[in-house]
Amino acid sequence: MTKTTEVASVNTHRAATSRRRTGASSTGHPRERRTWGRLLRRATPWMFLAAPLVLLITFTYVPVGNMIYYSFTDWDGISPDRKFTGADNYVQIFTRPELFRVFFVSFYYLAASVAQIAIALYFATVLSFDLRFRNLFKGLLFFPYLINGVAIGFVFLYFFQDGGTLDSVLSWFGADTDHAWLGDPESANTSLAGVSVWRFTGLNFVLFLGAIQSIPGELYEAAQLDGATRWQQFRHIIAPSIRPVLSLSVILAISGSLAVFEIPYIMTGGATGTSTFVIQTVKLAFQFNKTGLASAAAVVLLLIILLITWIQRRLVPDEKVDLV
Repeated sequence: MTKTTEVASVNTHRAATSRRRTGASSTGHPRERRTWGRLLRRATPWMFLAAPLVLLITFTYVPVGNMIYYSFTDWDGISPDRKFTGADNYVQIFTRPELFRVFFVSFYYLAASVAQIAIALYFATVLSFDLRFRNLFKGLLFFPYLINGVAIGFVFLYFFQDGGTLDSVLSWFGADTDHAWLGDPESANTSLAGVSVWRFTGLNFVLFLGAIQSIPGELYEAAQLDGATRWQQFRHIIAPSIRPVLSLSVILAISGSLAVFEIPYIMTGGATGTSTFVIQTVKLAFQFNKTGLASAAAVVLLLIILLITWIQRRLVPDEKVDLV
């Protein structure tokens, strides 16, 4: 081996030793590769969330921000001019009786929501036990929720009209049918609230039934061995386990009673004292061209729902139920 070859070998050995000491390699710096790997792992979830976040921000938070901005203006929804009016729109909502009165209509639907929760809980409890034709009854209870709200409105519009289906059925039992069911505020709101019970009971029924069926069967067997009745099983096993779902149903009932729109809009158009808060807001925006005032009404509705949800969460906090 010549001297030149020996020197080249020594230099190569020193370079390899230096690369090992500094962590380098012929394919790149290992520390850099590890750093890029960690960054890639951290960025991967955000890459998958990028599209949903963009859609959420574009179609939810940006419109809400615009709505809040419009609520402080007198915009008519058409003109490019928007005059800033401060809190004048909010003052009108709480000082003009014709604007604030629609909140009282929501009590009819709130009472209907209580009824539909009770009915749904009863049938969910009964059908969770071994019963003949229970699958048929499940389908019958859930089917109304699958029907389009507009179709339901037209069907019940003929149901409640003079000489319609309801009057015909009542006449079979000799009852007086000379009554305009949608002709005065009290009977009209009661009838419309009854339609909402028929339509939305199935949703609460499915929620309750799913929660009840998730309860371990061993608990029912142990309760039966101890001689527990159906009522005792409901009180000590079913009721505690469905508390989170019941809380969710209450929130949906309250928010839904404030945001009723389809049924009364199709059946009465808000006439005879059946106008709800949402119907009034739509009319303010598109019939009277008061988009600023309508936006303020929508913001008030949003704040009321958030406040009620917060109060409900404080009074009935979610608790982990461990029955096993």
